[in-house]
Order: sequence, then structure tokens, then C-alpha cells
Amino acid sequence: MNLKQTRLHILQGAESLASKAKTGVSLHCHTEHSKEMLDFIPHYADRLPIISYFWQKEKRNYQEREGKAVDFSNSHWSPPMTGQSVYDIEKQQIANAGLEAIVSITDHDSIDANLEVNRNQENKLAPISLEWTVPFEYGFFHVGVHNLPPDRAVETTKTLLEYTFVKENHSNEKLQEMFSMLHELPGVLVILNHPIWDIELVGAEKHEALLKEFIKTHGRWIHAFEINGFRTWSENKLVIEMAEALGIPIATGGDRHGCKPNTVINLTNADTFEEFVHEIRVEKKSEVVLMPEYEQPLHSRQMQSFAEILKHYPEYPEGRQKWFERVFFDSGDGQGVRSLASHGWRLGGPKWLRAAIWTLGFLGSPTMRPAFRLARSKKDRVPRDAAKTSFEIIDLDEISRSLSSGTVS
Repeated sequence: MNLKQTRLHILQGAESLASKAKTGVSLHCHTEHSKEMLDFIPHYADRLPIISYFWQKEKRNYQEREGKAVDFSNSHWSPPMTGQSVYDIEKQQIANAGLEAIVSITDHDSIDANLEVNRNQENKLAPISLEWTVPFEYGFFHVGVHNLPPDRAVETTKTLLEYTFVKENHSNEKLQEMFSMLHELPGVLVILNHPIWDIELVGAEKHEALLKEFIKTHGRWIHAFEINGFRTWSENKLVIEMAEALGIPIATGGDRHGCKPNTVINLTNADTFEEFVHEIRVEKKSEVVLMPEYEQPLHSRQMQSFAEILKHYPEYPEGRQKWFERVFFDSGDGQGVRSLASHGWRLGGPKWLRAAIWTLGFLGSPTMRPAFRLARSKKDRVPRDAAKTSFEIIDLDEISRSLSSGTVS
């Protein structure tokens, strides 16, 4: 199957892209303003060898000491880098490829980093955007909302977050109202981020059913599906195939949380983000690049990112230097959500936890990369030539009919 909506490039090494486009667009970046939830910890801690033993022990000790189970629902961590630092690194990577740069930072449910960056950068090159958490039935999705009008960005964000955090608002009618509000802003780009990822941890089958229902109900408001720099090639390939079957273009999203630039970018001849939006939203076409770093094994890159997130940064402001100053937890003592450092974790917690963190850092080092290559499944090996890559035709006729009947212009 030849791709109709999207043109794909796969780079094997550093090279100039100036002959292919004028501008590189980096989407979906996270900064220190992004609150990353910790509710996934029990799910994974129960499954990791060795760590699960200590995790079960710590849970029992906490239950005996506090008289209740550990609750991660109000806990979060924040990435180490400032909005300006993220913008600068993304811009530099694109400049190294011979292109002008546009960078759209999308923190979780926050535009604070964008507002800070806009003090120094033109809005047309650094749009005000966010990764909006969208509750839907028994789960939720992440939607990239890019390029909010500067004079309405704070007000619009407040309205979106009232839907997210006020349970009484969680209805299809209210969500349609939110999407309709965004649709009325012609310069706004709405992207369904990492659509196949079971981020709610409900199980692959239930997530697939939820995704199909979400697209049938609200897909007419979605301008693009995302291929994500921190998801496997097999998953991203399926996203491309879904998008093609539904006549929806692809957008990239690096989803960086650490200190390395995004491994996927969009190409365009647009001079401004609004012109880029027109290409995706109206012309329904896109050109995307997998950077050379995307070829590295995903688990290796994830571990490397963890190591960066957990690293000590003595040059940072006081209170942001150590990882346990960037992790926040409500112990139920009446003082609310506080950093682990304020709970007395001056050394980084118990020895077993410090050992686990050291292990993550070692696994993310270049030394371990060959081992991850050997362990990587064949379907997740990134192809060398996009033109020779075989894409399959997926039967999504039922969803396509639903989208056609609800098309908006």
C-alpha cells in the first residue's frame, strides 16, 4: 500500500534536509511544568523481577506504619528541563539538519512553559500548546492541542481543564462542545497522541474497543494521528495504517521527557505554525522524518531517558537539582502534595530504591545498547528504506462511514 496522506523519510545518519523542505517542526515536548502521574508504579512494580519483592515488602511496611495502602493517585513527577532549554535543544537539532525551526511544547494540561518561551520567541515559531487529558468512558486519551490564540490561550485552557478535572462534565455532549470550540479556531491543530498505547492500563483489547468508539464518536474533530518517538515501530506502523484507512494525515510527536531532542519531526515549506496547520488540517497532507536516533532500541532509549530524569543537576536552581526534589507525593499528613525531599528523603530514599535507580541508569547507558538490540523483536526493527516498507490495508469501514457522516468543514 502506497501512503496517500503522508510522506515518510527514515534517516540512517545525520544529513541535511534542506533539499526536502524549508522548515522542521518539533511537536510534543515536555518540560518542568509537566505533571507526570505516578499511578503506573504499582502496575509495573508488581511485574519487575527483584524490584517486585522489595515493592511488596515496602507496601506491607507502609500499610502497617500508616494504616492504609500507598496511594499514587495524587502523586506526580516533573521532567528536569525548563521550557526555554527544551525549545533551544529542539531548535538546534533542526538547525543542524539545515532547516528553520518551529517547536510546539505540549506539557500535560499546562501552557506555562509556552507562555515563558513566548517572552523570548515569536509565537508563530513557538505556539502555545498543551497535551490535553481527555476522559472518555472507562479510560482517557491524550490529545495534542496546538497553537491556541495568544489572547485566548489562558481562557481556552481553563475551559478544557474544567472538562478534564470536573467529573460532572464527562459526557459525550460536553466533549463535543469542547472539540467544537477548538474547531472554530482555524489556526488550532488537534492531534490524537499515541492512539494505540494502552495508557490507561485497561488491557489491549479494552483499549482497542475504547479507541474505536472514541474515533467513531469524536474522530471528525481530529486533524491527525501521531506517530510517537517513544513508541515501537510496529505500533507506529499500525497508526500509519489506521490513518491511511481513515484518510487522516500523520503528525509526529517526540514525547521527550529527558534531555535529548525528539527522534521524530515534521517537514514543511511553511514559514509559520499556522501555515503548517493549514497543510495538515485543510490539505490533509504531511511529511514526517524518523531521525537516526529513533532506530536505537526503544527500551534502551527509555532507560536512557529515565537516567536523565533521575540525574543530579547541580547547576539547576535550589529545589530542582535532585530527582527526589522533582517527585511529589501526598503522604496523608494534612500537608498536601509535597516533594519527597520535604518528606525527609535527603539521600534519595531507602537503599533498595537507590539501587533500583542506579540499575535504571546502567541499563540506559551505551554499554547496554547491544543487548537491547539482540532482544528487540523483528517487527520492531526500524526499516532502512521508507519506499520499500510494506504497509497493510486495514478494514475500518465502519469507522470510516461514521467519520464521513459527521464530517465538519
